[in-house]
Amino acid sequence: MQHLLVQWGYIALFLVTAISAFGVPIGSELVMAYGGALASGQILTGPKDHFSLGLVILIAVVGELVGSLFGYGLGRFGGRPFIDKAGRYMLLTHRDLDRVEGFLASHGEGFVFVGRLLPLLRSFVSIVAGLAEMTIARFVVFTVVGSAIFSAALGGIGYAVGSNWHRVVKDFSDAGYVVGAIAAVVVLVAIGHRVKVLREEQQLDQHGEPGAL
Repeated sequence: MQHLLVQWGYIALFLVTAISAFGVPIGSELVMAYGGALASGQILTGPKDHFSLGLVILIAVVGELVGSLFGYGLGRFGGRPFIDKAGRYMLLTHRDLDRVEGFLASHGEGFVFVGRLLPLLRSFVSIVAGLAEMTIARFVVFTVVGSAIFSAALGGIGYAVGSNWHRVVKDFSDAGYVVGAIAAVVVLVAIGHRVKVLREEQQLDQHGEPGAL
């Protein structure tokens, strides 16, 4: 990702942030922070690495908004039909969508805003908001605000790190192996719990409870 940013400049920054916001977690956080580091002027690697911190933040926000709108559209117009066809393979049911809609009806703004501030989760906020049919105006406002704060924070960190960027990234990469192992365990436990819940719901449906998978 760092090489891509050096070679393609702001275009790469826009594309990476847009793709990530669409629902593909490809490390936009690292790209935003590296853009800030390049803007510090302490790292010189190629003809397109002369960044402006203000433009890094602005383009990241625009990229995230564009990608988020596509993700929102995917969730809103293709969500329920997709769940009908493939939901069981993802451990999802229409009952889950109803729960999400109920939650976002009361906490939608907070979910989008906070979700934009959390790595990994932020890639899926748009699709979830679309599935729950959150109003587009509210979605856009809180997406822009949350993305602006997050992009400014990461860009600012990269700018402050400057020439120490590569050493800091190495330290975080080493710690990332430990975090990754813990995350893998958490995911396995969550999947096991989810399978158990779905089986219990199936049993309830078979005994005449309302709702169906």
